[in-house]
Amino acid sequence: MTTEEIIIAVVRVLGSLPVLAWPFPGAIIAILTDLSDLFLREGLHLGGVRDYQRFDKWLDQVYMLTFLIVALRWQAVPRNIAIALYAYRLVGFALFEITEDRDILLAFPNVFEYWFVFVAGLKHFHLEASHDAVGHPPRRTSPDRLAGLLPYRYSHRQLAIVLPVLLVAKLAHEYSLHVGQFFEDFTAFEAVEWIWRALTPPY
Repeated sequence: MTTEEIIIAVVRVLGSLPVLAWPFPGAIIAILTDLSDLFLREGLHLGGVRDYQRFDKWLDQVYMLTFLIVALRWQAVPRNIAIALYAYRLVGFALFEITEDRDILLAFPNVFEYWFVFVAGLKHFHLEASHDAVGHPPRRTSPDRLAGLLPYRYSHRQLAIVLPVLLVAKLAHEYSLHVGQFFEDFTAFEAVEWIWRALTPPY
């Protein structure tokens, strides 16, 4: 490994660990750390990254594993969904390693990541029903409870709403990165500069 690859790998691994203690904030840290290698690759000149796509996907397995460790402590329904989504993405990762075809990643989107953040967010903000209420029909309370969607009980109705939304969001994410490759015509620093100009006057 080049010195640059070692530094990026260490940063990515360290960024994956906070989720073990603080699931929701740790997940956000892990995802932001995942993006940090774009800046490190541009800022460091210590041998480069020889095969970034493969290197990145291997490092993704580290934070996904820490997410899975946390998810295994959840109650049955969100835990089992997390395991199934993790296993599905793992199959896609293995096929990508064999074929090196980016389209494989679109066929096996990492919905596990979004599901983890969703459930961890519910728990962090106390929007999840208590464990003994999970699976029971939601009680109507007041209009500000989002028409029975909160507290979240992982009912069939609630899952039928959330899972497709997460899938579409992740497919759009995967398509923009691996098929459309919309972000490969400019650097990470150029993207930040463009966003900064867009958000600050003069508009």
